[in-house]
Amino acid sequence: MGTKVPSVDGTGFKLAADGGERLRFSDAEFIVKASTDTTDGAFTVIEESEPLDTPLHVHKNEDELWYVLEGEHVFQIGDAEFHAGPGETVFGPRGLPHAQRRVMPRTGRLLEFFSPAGFERFFRELSEAERAGASMPEEYARVSEKYGITWL
Repeated sequence: MGTKVPSVDGTGFKLAADGGERLRFSDAEFIVKASTDTTDGAFTVIEESEPLDTPLHVHKNEDELWYVLEGEHVFQIGDAEFHAGPGETVFGPRGLPHAQRRVMPRTGRLLEFFSPAGFERFFRELSEAERAGASMPEEYARVSEKYGITWL
């Protein structure tokens, strides 16, 4: 399953380039680079490779920021549409509908930042559910409700 991100001990932490908790579902990989435990609840960072297109939705609890590592991506934030490539950053505040898609499906890599921390649990629960053979449409609905996500 990969290496869990180390816990905060008041002095900070370092994570190797290939480190982090590796989670998979829907044929995509999500690597937790920083979590509730390592940032004392301040933020979560997840690297997403072979990324999924994400339909329009709203986060009740988290702001979200994307930093594009590879590929060309299109983000809808409210009524605005942003095309972003490597090195570019897009921000979506909580409560504002947003979506993301790849210009070339299933290509690219993103760093996703969530504030406050805790949203890594959403990815962890979906990964565990798929591994256990659960009905994923039902699990998406359950986990989305649990973490304050409304799909539009």
